[in-house]
Amino acid sequence: MMHLDIWSQLFDFTDYGELLLLVKNSIFAGAVLGIVGGLIGVFVMQRDMAFAVHGISELSFAGAAIALLFGVNVVAGSLIGSLIAAVLIGVLGARARDRNSIIAVLMPFGLGLGILALALYPGRSANKFGLLTGQIVSVDDPQLGSLLVIGAIVLIALLLMWRPLTFDSLDADVAAARGIATRFVALAFMVLLGLAVAVSVQIVGALLVLSLLVTPAAAAMRISSSPLAVPVLSVVFALVSVVGGIMLALGSALPISPYVTTISFVIYVVCRIAGGRRTRRRAVTRDRRPEGSRPLVSRAG
Repeated sequence: MMHLDIWSQLFDFTDYGELLLLVKNSIFAGAVLGIVGGLIGVFVMQRDMAFAVHGISELSFAGAAIALLFGVNVVAGSLIGSLIAAVLIGVLGARARDRNSIIAVLMPFGLGLGILALALYPGRSANKFGLLTGQIVSVDDPQLGSLLVIGAIVLIALLLMWRPLTFDSLDADVAAARGIATRFVALAFMVLLGLAVAVSVQIVGALLVLSLLVTPAAAAMRISSSPLAVPVLSVVFALVSVVGGIMLALGSALPISPYVTTISFVIYVVCRIAGGRRTRRRAVTRDRRPEGSRPLVSRAG
């Protein structure tokens, strides 16, 4: 009987159609988040900045919690917190060692400040919990509009700076030698990352942003190294995680975050297994080649 009760809490699709209409804003927002997170996550992985995502999310949470305490726009508070963290990390953390130290200082400060604001907040506990773990029905029309605008800004900016950002992410020294303003590119990317984190916090909560801004891209890189396939796969994985998580969470009394993170994790595990098998097959094929054999290369003239 207890197992049935737990199962009914996890999956209960009674009146699912009616409930689906209530969360259409969340589905639209989740789709935008999947596209934004999937694309920017590729550069997060290339630049080894997964830790920075978590640091920015803590300041984003603090900004949202303070906004909630004072009764102002939560999205604006989340944006301010994210941008402050992103700029600080971008300006003060030019080197990896400095960046990790700055993030390690910002994370507990942001989390503590956010918890303080939530402790002082006299409103419903669901609002407090939602900032940490996400809320499926929290996206109203004005909030959806804000998220769409922010998402569009991030996407357009990413597309405009895609080539220099890719070059800088793969080899910053060579990019600088070729005349790319690497400092500007790095700071601009941090601002875009701050915007993406602020959008993500509104859907999946501050504690689980990594599941959308890091895990899909990490999964894509396990099965492909193509500069075209990796972003496409990352976006697909992120979309499946967030939209699938919303659809499943709709039939339960639980927050959205356990479903999103579980789907994202399963995708990563499958990709890691598939990528490992592909690597082993390549190694076996290479070992079976006769010693001294070389691929034939035709030369003109």
